[in-house]
Formats: sequence, structure tokens, C-alpha cells
Amino acid sequence: MQDKKFRVLILGHGEMGQAMEFLLAAHQTLHIWQRRPPAGVAPVNLEAVVPESDIILFCLPATAHAAVAALIAPPLRGATLCVTIAKGLDEHARLPVTVLAEAVGDAHVAVLYGPMISEEIRAGKPAFAECGTAQPAAYERIAALFRGTALRLEPSRDITGLSWSAILKNVYAIAFGMADELHLGDNTRGFLAATALHELSAIVQQLGGATATPYRLAGLGDLITTATSSGSHHHELGRLIVRNARDAFGGEGVHTLTVLRSANHFTAASFPLFNLIDACLREPGKARARLAEFLRLGAT
Repeated sequence: MQDKKFRVLILGHGEMGQAMEFLLAAHQTLHIWQRRPPAGVAPVNLEAVVPESDIILFCLPATAHAAVAALIAPPLRGATLCVTIAKGLDEHARLPVTVLAEAVGDAHVAVLYGPMISEEIRAGKPAFAECGTAQPAAYERIAALFRGTALRLEPSRDITGLSWSAILKNVYAIAFGMADELHLGDNTRGFLAATALHELSAIVQQLGGATATPYRLAGLGDLITTATSSGSHHHELGRLIVRNARDAFGGEGVHTLTVLRSANHFTAASFPLFNLIDACLREPGKARARLAEFLRLGAT
């Protein structure tokens, strides 16, 4: 049972925006904003809707967060929470939560990351996420928002760790697609999982998160989902790399690798599997040989 009716603004109506609408429409008052609404759909007036919203869900790519946050910041009222679901970096290699905090203040932001495939949500199947916020009261509001839905939440205060786990697992999922395209089997999949988690935990720690966070829903849980789902874009990207199908490359994992090359957040060369994936994306014609050599030597 829902104990409160919330006024919710969903920013973006792609796959995840539609999934949030599916979860919440029966119990909450929704407004859905689209930069380019379809013909016949009246545009949402942000100046009118933002001040009335209890919670704003950013179901937008990370690269769109800064521009849209600038639009909502002036009319935002003090009690409104902005929750991002984006699993990418902007063009300056900034986390979505960092972009939001700079625009609206730390007290207004939270993240929601975990195994949340939009198609499964819209099919009524269970989904799971960690809600990252520094304020317990904010978590309670977000938990109340989704109470009675198929989305199960866990609280976390490690916003940085959750964010980097969710973003970097997209990169590591690419390796599973490469291995599956080469029919390397379940043993290889197990080795890649252990290696990916080891590296992910070390990178997250370097970037200011807790070493245990990657082993929870935003890291391990979502990695398994992304690395094994037949509909996973990043798993498919790994297959395309092995096929050397450059024209089809795209998505958050590709963008993440591209911006991290110049950002120097951490030294990719210190993490062999991460470095392998980056090298294979840049030179897909050498992917088969590089992956074979990596597996022959093992992670070092």
C-alpha cells in the first residue's frame, strides 16, 4: 500500500522513462517532460510543474543532465528531490550526480542504480536498486515513492561508489560479449566476472568510493544483468567489436571509455581487463588476438 501520493516529474520518456511511468502511474501524480514531445502531445511547462513536484526523476542521458538541470534549477523549491538513473558521464567526464549537485545543491540529489532492465519492469517483473543519498529522510521519501511496486530498494550513503560502479560495469560487460562471440564458454565467463569485480572495486576505491560497494546491486548485480542479458546493448557491443563492425559502435560504455582516456581519473594501464576492453574498442581488428593473449596470461 502507498502511504503518500507524490507529485512526480519524469524528465525523458525513453525506455527508462517509460519504465518509471509504468511503475508509478497507478499510484502517483505524474508529469512527463520531453524535449521534443511527439505530435499531438502538449509540452510540459517546467516553470509551472517543477515548483509543484515532490520528486524529479532524471531519465535522461548523462550528457543531457547539465542543460536540463539548468532549466529546472530556478523554479526548484527546497523540498524537491532530484533522482538520477543515468549510468554514464558527461562530455567533461563528470558523474550525473555531480552535475545535478552543482546545479541544485547536494541536499536535493540522489541516485538509483541496480539491475533495472526497462523491458522487464514494463513486463511487471521484479527489479532491484540501491538508492544513494546522504540523508536518511530523503531515502525514506524515495522508498515510499516506490512502495507497492516491483522495484525493491536498498539504502546506501556511498553515492560516489554507486555511481562509478554503475558506470564502469557497462565497460566490463563488453568483455563478456566479446567472449561469447568467440564461444569461449562458461569458464571464461567466470574468470571475467572475478577479474572485472576485482578491478572495479580497486578503481572505485581510487575514485573515492567504498571497496565493498561494487559487490552489491549497483556493481555485481547490474554487471551480471548487463553481461548476460540477450537484450543488453553493451553485451552486443562486445560481439560487434569481435566482428569489427565499427559503424555500429555506440552507447554509454563507448562514451565512458572515450572521455576517460583524456580525463585521467585513474590509470587504465594499471587495470589489465579495463585496458584490454579500451584497446579492443580502438582497434577491433586486433580484438581476437588481444583477448586470447589476455586469457593465456591471466590477469596480473
